[in-house]
Amino acid sequence: MAVFTEDTVFRGSNGMIYTVTLNPALDKEYHVAELSLNTVMRAAAVKEDYGGKGFNIARLLTTWGADCTALGLVGGHTGEILSSGLEKSGIAANFTHISGETRTNISIVSDHEAGYFKVNEPGPRVLEVEIETLLHLIKSLVKPDDWWILAGSLPPGVEPDIYARMIHLIQNRKGRAVLDSSGEAFKLGCRAAPFLIKPNTEEFIQFSEMEGREEVLDIEGMIKQLHTVGVKNIILSGGKEKAICSNGTQMWVGIPPKIEEKNPIGAGDAMLAAAVYSLSRNEPLQDAFMWGMAAGSAAAGLSGTRMPARPEVEKLIKKVMIREK
Repeated sequence: MAVFTEDTVFRGSNGMIYTVTLNPALDKEYHVAELSLNTVMRAAAVKEDYGGKGFNIARLLTTWGADCTALGLVGGHTGEILSSGLEKSGIAANFTHISGETRTNISIVSDHEAGYFKVNEPGPRVLEVEIETLLHLIKSLVKPDDWWILAGSLPPGVEPDIYARMIHLIQNRKGRAVLDSSGEAFKLGCRAAPFLIKPNTEEFIQFSEMEGREEVLDIEGMIKQLHTVGVKNIILSGGKEKAICSNGTQMWVGIPPKIEEKNPIGAGDAMLAAAVYSLSRNEPLQDAFMWGMAAGSAAAGLSGTRMPARPEVEKLIKKVMIREK
């Protein structure tokens, strides 16, 4: 196992890291005294956050000092709120503006009882010309050795092959594409041979079913199949139980450290962000896997959806258990 020090791990980056979020959201959380149906609930407090896997990832990378820019589709007044909010947070962005209104997701929670109400909008319908504008922007930015993290769901009107198109565009120009999605977009993206994918267990099962393997899930068999279709590296997150990493030649099983879990939402984003951060500094995949597991655990131990600071992750990395399978 590698020995980590400030000098050996966190040295200068070899390229920019970009995140792409196609269906971002303004997340609004209303806090009420109690949850009730068929009555007016009055909010004691309202919290706003800028939702999207790519934004979470960019937040961690920026906090850790990486050269990172967030790309994506934003529109309308809500898109302006989201753009200005990210800017105030210190996250560099280069958005493609669309005619539709960026979606708003609503949560209603009580500080005094369990349960919640949550409503997610589907997102604005995106026109093909707007997608082409984004693809043209990506084409103009891609340079060899840059990292591109393509993450999250698709808004209405976007064809499921969009991530596959982006992967071909990026890797034909010697960039490295990283995919974290689900469903048909994930399946088609895998067949475009990305450098790295990070599915969770649920997304992995979806892929298995799409491939006609509805019987007992054969994790190792599916990993081998994904390598066969062209995926170069795989990090499979399995929550607090274990994770698996493979480069097609070697496979590792990792057990994350035990923590007091407060909010697992965003843990997968932290895992991927830390792994790419490590890889962008020429660390081997095995070490990036360890950093990813430590970051995911650190994120799950935090209240809300904030990303962990580097010292919080450093405290946990020595507690990560990893073995070659």
